[in-house]
Amino acid sequence: MIAHVEANQAWIENITYQMCNMDHKQQAAHLGGPVGLLKMFATRSAHEIADEAVQIFGGRALTQTGMGRTVEMFHRTYKFDAILGGAEEILGDLGVRQAFRNMPKSML
Repeated sequence: MIAHVEANQAWIENITYQMCNMDHKQQAAHLGGPVGLLKMFATRSAHEIADEAVQIFGGRALTQTGMGRTVEMFHRTYKFDAILGGAEEILGDLGVRQAFRNMPKSML
């Protein structure tokens, strides 16, 4: 679970650095795809983390009170975050299309 969190954090920091060092036109041309792929990866990571947390907490992860309250709420609501801003498949498609558009023709 920590590997997912660390990978997402590193990717966020990388895109943030690029945004801080590009003008708006460059951001629009180069960062839409990576941001879409990051959101897709982050929501899929949330799914994995939610499932693993339920496995670790066992029956407590099913209760809305006590020690499992946070795990139960996260497992129940993480999908809402995946829906906001576009479906994962659409964002993945955007990222791949932008990557292909910027790829040299000799590599296609």
